[in-house]
Amino acid sequence: MREIVLDTETTGFDPQQGDRIVEIGAVELWNHVATGKTYHVYINPERGMPQEAFEVHGLGDDFLRDKPKFAEIAQGFLDFVQNDKLVIHNASFDMKFLNAELGWLNLRQLPFDQAIDTLAIARQRFPGSPASLDALCRRFGIDNSSRTLHGALLDSEILAEVYLELIGGKQPDFGLSTTSRGSNGSDDDDWRPRPRPTPLPSRITEEEAAAHAEFVAKLGDGAVWKQFQS
Repeated sequence: MREIVLDTETTGFDPQQGDRIVEIGAVELWNHVATGKTYHVYINPERGMPQEAFEVHGLGDDFLRDKPKFAEIAQGFLDFVQNDKLVIHNASFDMKFLNAELGWLNLRQLPFDQAIDTLAIARQRFPGSPASLDALCRRFGIDNSSRTLHGALLDSEILAEVYLELIGGKQPDFGLSTTSRGSNGSDDDDWRPRPRPTPLPSRITEEEAAAHAEFVAKLGDGAVWKQFQS
């Protein structure tokens, strides 16, 4: 099962009043385990940055001026998230902005039921308790000391840890279930782990390899080991 933990930063609170997205960060999970694949982009909002928003995320006009506009990254973003579940803290906020930006470009919008709202989960699990991302980090003992300002990718990485705690702790099933499911929710008996982009280096030293070859040579031509030698 593929899930995308996602966060955005914006110029304000309401896209209908001219506010825009300035950053998107996302982390891919597969069966509740981070794969290491991420999506991250800064976006030129084509407008000035209000001071109150700058104080939240530190993304100013000079920094964003040469970044791509949303129209330039929109299709790549949709290709990344596909139809998989989006894990978002306060999902109504981010979905409102994403769909506004996509709608202005006449692109496919994201149905709200595609989102999993961790804020709603936290409020249901801990009624009456603070449910901000920082508060949940404190509750679960998650290190968020690097979060001096809001940042979409960093917040997504932290939220991924919070999400796993909210749904029962870091106990993935390691694919041992008798029934596995693909990203579209259907049965998929042919699922295989994704290959590493870079193979792990051999842990055998040259001396160990030479000693092993010498040992196998003494076993004769019928030795099983010789079937595996190139």
